[in-house]
Amino acid sequence: MATTTCELIWLKTLLQSLGVAHPRPMKLYCDNQAALHIAANPVFHERTKHIEIDCHFIRNAILRGNITTKYVPTHAQLADIFTNALSKKQFEYFLSKLGTRNPYAPT
Repeated sequence: MATTTCELIWLKTLLQSLGVAHPRPMKLYCDNQAALHIAANPVFHERTKHIEIDCHFIRNAILRGNITTKYVPTHAQLADIFTNALSKKQFEYFLSKLGTRNPYAPT
């Protein structure tokens, strides 16, 4: 989440330097509910010691209004179409989400 937040902030800064304003917070989707709760919770525990800096970075981005975090179930991860082998039904569902109608139709 921290790496993606860095990329989102960089892209927003790049767009601003090109004259494109985007005043709304960017949505960061994650399928890990524990990571979302840790990012939203200011209290750290022993188990989160090694990720404290990342959590502070994400939390500050949320508080500044740069990003908002949203939960997406694992089976609905749109990026899976690029990284995983999928069933035909799930593949076609993700294609429709990307706006692709029929990849095999002649042009």
